[in-house]
Amino acid sequence: MLKAKQWGVALLILLSAPFSWAEDGVTEKEILIGMSNAQATSENARMLREGATVYFNRVNAAGGIQGRRIKLIVYDDAYQPLKAVENTRKFIEEDKVFALFGYLGSPNSAAVVPIVTRARIPYLFPLTGAEIIRNPVNRYIFNLRASYADEMEVLVERLVQDLQIKKIGIFAQDDAMGEAGRAGLLRALHKRNLKLFGDGKFERNTVDVDAALETLMKANPEAVILAGTFRPSGAFLKKAKARGFFPKLLHVSAGTTALMHEAGNAAEGLIVTQTVPNPNDSLLPIVKEFLTEMKSARLAPDPMRLESYLSAKVMVEALKRTAPLTREGLIATLENFKMEAGGLEVAFSPADHQGLHQVFLTKIENGRAITIHDLKEQR
Repeated sequence: MLKAKQWGVALLILLSAPFSWAEDGVTEKEILIGMSNAQATSENARMLREGATVYFNRVNAAGGIQGRRIKLIVYDDAYQPLKAVENTRKFIEEDKVFALFGYLGSPNSAAVVPIVTRARIPYLFPLTGAEIIRNPVNRYIFNLRASYADEMEVLVERLVQDLQIKKIGIFAQDDAMGEAGRAGLLRALHKRNLKLFGDGKFERNTVDVDAALETLMKANPEAVILAGTFRPSGAFLKKAKARGFFPKLLHVSAGTTALMHEAGNAAEGLIVTQTVPNPNDSLLPIVKEFLTEMKSARLAPDPMRLESYLSAKVMVEALKRTAPLTREGLIATLENFKMEAGGLEVAFSPADHQGLHQVFLTKIENGRAITIHDLKEQR
């Protein structure tokens, strides 16, 4: 056993050593961030990774954050909630990441909410408009994009005001994404004393949309809003065209480029909401910055890459404002956060963890998404 004098020397050494704190995912050189989405099968997921990586690389080249480089760890979840849960546990328990970022999909986000809450780890800016991760506000979850309810409100408002269309149906996958879209549509319809005309459901991760198409054809709505991922939505558009079913077709934001690739000519004329400005024709400073970075990275500009690039930009700014760099510190920063991001005002508060509420309208024309402001000329 150590004698009293020896204990005193040991204690003196400990007290004179430089004090350091350790937070999971933060080292002297790195900040570890975890991203889970369907990298192998989803063009959208790959673009999410690319958009964020371009911005993180820019920050790292300039010296990082408080001298630390951002390291983005990406796992594939095949758009399967159970795999997303597995990846999330690995991020937290094995990789010891500082935060989770840029997940893709409503069902996957819904599945990891209990883990995120229990681990008290920031879950930042997933690609989903689902209400389940917005209401009630969860201290550890922050969304950048507008919700599906926001998008549905804009679409219904434009259909009713611009085209006097009141018979509106929905094509939606039978999961958290589809339910969020349906709930948002029903809310917008109820606000105008309207009812739903046709509810076409299909199973997630399939292109078996025939039953949904039959249901909608029988209901015969004047317009159908699609709330699905690009593959089943593409299949629906092609089959509807082949069957001569031509209501006004609209789609919530779910990856316009991937949808156009999947649907081909059947996507012509489709109205698509976006949660970021259209990089094809917006003059906002954030878009000009993004276009310059995409050109340098030899990547095509796309709303999906822009959303991820913007998400990375907001995250970096929040990290820069947080000292010391702890998870709870980051949460506190975000709950009192305002940022002018190249013409877009991003703001969070304790009562509102959604940074943007804007919805932008586009129309697919000649294989390209162009910005529109109403539907009056889109008959």
